[in-house]
Amino acid sequence: MKLTCMKAHELHELIKKKEIKIEDIAGAYIDRIEEADKVINAFITFKPEEIVKNAKRIDRYISEGGEIRHFTGIPIAVKDNICIKDVRTTCASKILSDYYSIYDATVIKKLNEHNFLFLGKANMDEFAMGSSNENSAFGPVRNPWNTERVSGGSSGGPAASVASFEAACSLGSDTGGSIRQPASLCGVIGFKPTYGRVSRYGLASFAASLDQIGPFTRDMTDCINLYNAISGHDEFDSTSIDMKNKKDYGFKAVENLKGMKAGVPKELMIRDIDSEVKASILNTIKILERNGASVEETTLPSLEYALSAYHIIAPSEASSNLAKFDGIRYGLRDKDAQGLREMYRKTRSAGFGPEVKRSIMIGTYFLSSGHYDAYYEKAQKVRTLIINDFKKAFSKYDILVGPSSPTTAFRFGERMDDPLSMYLSDICTIPVNLAGIPAISIPCGLSDEQLPIGFQIMADALREDNIFKAACVLEGEINWKITPKI
Repeated sequence: MKLTCMKAHELHELIKKKEIKIEDIAGAYIDRIEEADKVINAFITFKPEEIVKNAKRIDRYISEGGEIRHFTGIPIAVKDNICIKDVRTTCASKILSDYYSIYDATVIKKLNEHNFLFLGKANMDEFAMGSSNENSAFGPVRNPWNTERVSGGSSGGPAASVASFEAACSLGSDTGGSIRQPASLCGVIGFKPTYGRVSRYGLASFAASLDQIGPFTRDMTDCINLYNAISGHDEFDSTSIDMKNKKDYGFKAVENLKGMKAGVPKELMIRDIDSEVKASILNTIKILERNGASVEETTLPSLEYALSAYHIIAPSEASSNLAKFDGIRYGLRDKDAQGLREMYRKTRSAGFGPEVKRSIMIGTYFLSSGHYDAYYEKAQKVRTLIINDFKKAFSKYDILVGPSSPTTAFRFGERMDDPLSMYLSDICTIPVNLAGIPAISIPCGLSDEQLPIGFQIMADALREDNIFKAACVLEGEINWKITPKI
């Protein structure tokens, strides 16, 4: 088997037995990225000489008796809104195109403790705003299953890099489904942890009350291992959950799901869902039942308003978070402007793309005097209703299930002129972010056009164990071994 086709835990076994050098792994991935990324465009920053240099350093560390942990020497791509010291962090925006971070995000510090092999910064929608990865200043990311189709957004680069074997696994961020939706469209596993379980320190914020860093992997073992590696309390993140005894999960071969109760919210099985997606989701639900889970339809009435609430809260927070990008502190600055106001205006006009400008304008309107009570405050009240609906559901069910995306990957440009249609791409994932609960997307089938379909599993806050249990059983039953031809 090619090195680039191996899962992270399979590479780990070879590394532990000293049967392979990290430099060999690095060479295989450099060749693969140079071959595939001419088409996919999953990477914004990729420096082969730095990868080789780091691989040699890790080889020396191992030869000197260094501890070999789960991700020692494992090649990982990192979304370009996560800071790495002395590495360019662009957020896929012109305004940060030459910005180099001066510190490591906490998730990077944790992976550095493993001596992971950093491959490069992965492409994304600008400042994580988008559902197709067509909003990057560095060009769109193509779907490895069909390069005429989108990879999903905003973490299209991290998802496509794993699907196209350009990375063993990757890190993305999920604000309204930005991990689960591209994972669904690219046929890989994408996991959004409970809000606060993974530190956001060092993540360039889109909407701080919704953002969460999480892993992309090719199987559940790697997903659980990577989640264990990056999770835990962080004093640098005021929203980090302080659990004195961090619980690490492990992959467990579960025989069945007897005793597990699953609900299917009818609000997620919307009428606009593709017939092939719906059929695949219903078939996967039958697999849950065959393995002992009791499944029944349920209702979370407030989910009907989740999309509206999200598209008030997210741009409002974005308009505030992005105010600091003004040409004074970071990146781009218009040097011909006359005066401070003109410099602000020209810098931000040239630096931000259309989707970011739209969010800033909408968010500023919602937060302005006279509109705050009418929009932002009401949206937060709706958010509370959604949280309460989930709490009520999880008093009865261990997990909730449904589609990750209502459609398979769509064609480039198909929805760019219709923002409302584009926003519907995240309709199945947004409620999870509003409630702060964990959720995963796993591949569950292919459409007639050979495009992946994703199955979403949600659980109550801090009940990642229920998600992992159900996902591991489904993974064994579905036995997903199909890969894109690129």
